[in-house]
Amino acid sequence: MTATATAAQATDEGTARKNDPGAAPPRRRFERLRRIGLPYLLLLPALLLELLVHLVPMVIGIVVSLRELTQFYIRDWSTAPWSGLDNYSVVVDFDAPIGEALLKSFVTTCLFTVLSVGLCWLLGAAAAIFMQDTFRGRGLLRTLFLVPYALPVYAAVMTWAFMFQRDKGLINHVLHDQLGLTDSAPFWLIGDNSFIALLVVSVWKGWPFAFLIMMAGLQNIPKELYEAAALDGAGVWQQIRRITLPSLRPVNQVLVLVLFLWTFNDFNTPFVLFGKAAPEAANLISIHIYQSSFQAWNFGTGSAMSVLLLLFLLVVTGVYLWLTSREKKAADV
Repeated sequence: MTATATAAQATDEGTARKNDPGAAPPRRRFERLRRIGLPYLLLLPALLLELLVHLVPMVIGIVVSLRELTQFYIRDWSTAPWSGLDNYSVVVDFDAPIGEALLKSFVTTCLFTVLSVGLCWLLGAAAAIFMQDTFRGRGLLRTLFLVPYALPVYAAVMTWAFMFQRDKGLINHVLHDQLGLTDSAPFWLIGDNSFIALLVVSVWKGWPFAFLIMMAGLQNIPKELYEAAALDGAGVWQQIRRITLPSLRPVNQVLVLVLFLWTFNDFNTPFVLFGKAAPEAANLISIHIYQSSFQAWNFGTGSAMSVLLLLFLLVVTGVYLWLTSREKKAADV
């Protein structure tokens, strides 16, 4: 009697569980859990590498900025005495030599970044719009435009360094010897002209990326819009102003931010072009931090500069994303 009642109860529970839509079999729950957790499991190696390559050195850099780490403690940096925020107070004291030099480097970097990003965007937009029309040799021209972006940075910048040589460089050979545009062969890698040389190399290296991104964004603009605008009498500039630029606004928002971060943090280009000691006119903040850390052997001060640079970039990125999101919401309304 008891066995019969137990069997009937189990049958009733199984029937109720089967009829209950909220109750899933264990095997189905396991499959759903595996389906949800598999993407996170696949992302785990990349997350661990990100922690190892970026976050761990970042935390170490913050710790070093709070220590008086010089060449006397470089063998065992953990024994360096704590200095608290003294390194930061030295760095932001713009009346002192260290702070004054950092401020000049920061202003130079801001000017360089604005000019480089603006010229990269302008050249990339002009080339992308020009390449929208079908003509003979367009594929070859696109390939040639992307060559600077495909070349290794060190090989490209070293080539430019040879071209900017005063006596036997190609730049002076063309400008001075052939065209006669200058009274004497100018120095490009020292003095005030070094800023122009650095800007030329940066724009040459960076504008193909802007061209590639905007060329991809132009593919999503329907050609019917241009045809309708042409029928209404709109010229080329009006079509660019009323159709192309507004349609590329989401692409340009990301593009400008990426170019800004890349250019502001660029270390390879000035280091390969000028060496360890960049001229004052082209002393970007990345080179300045390197000199403060690895040439002056004051790693605590250099780490404090790096942390302040990171905070500045985070603030600028946050404000930029906030402003662009406000513009997007206002446009949607």
